[in-house]
Amino acid sequence: MQRRTFIKAFGQCIAAATLAAMLPVEVAAAPRASIRFLRPPGALPDEDFVSTCIRCGQCGEACPNRCIGYFGFENGMASMDTPFILPREKGCILCMKCGDVCPSGAIRPVKREMRDILDKVKMGRAQVDQQLCLSWQGKTCGVCYRSCPLPDVAIKVGMLEQPHVLDGCVGCGLCERSCIQMPQAIRIIPNHGSV
Repeated sequence: MQRRTFIKAFGQCIAAATLAAMLPVEVAAAPRASIRFLRPPGALPDEDFVSTCIRCGQCGEACPNRCIGYFGFENGMASMDTPFILPREKGCILCMKCGDVCPSGAIRPVKREMRDILDKVKMGRAQVDQQLCLSWQGKTCGVCYRSCPLPDVAIKVGMLEQPHVLDGCVGCGLCERSCIQMPQAIRIIPNHGSV
């Protein structure tokens, strides 16, 4: 760990401890903020992930898409400095480099092969809001389908390119990121509990 990183982390811990001491017990113990986030592909279930992750930052450094960010205080003290992905900002391209560099096993290695990805990556699942989706409103779009790294496995399109999410969806978030609607018509529902 570099000196600068250590000093920053130490200062954040002191500030967090001071803030937590000043807050009422119910607020300081709040388990999760309202932020909707994903863990990197191959991550352990959230409770195990938080206790196993050593907060080294190597997953984010290895990510060529730069979609991995790190929590500050917004998700509680237990999650501080752990990696996350906000699919509306940037989706995961399923390169699987984060699992290759994780030294603690919080993110398990996954081969960049279809079968291994489908078996081991459970970031979440896409959900389409037909009331917002242009294709479901009669104006053909299909952007979510074209952005999917697993077309016809994770998502397929019907008449007028109406998207249908399939069982092969791993929740990478690229469809949500590419959706041209505001608010987006397709969202990833995170899976923080199982592998």
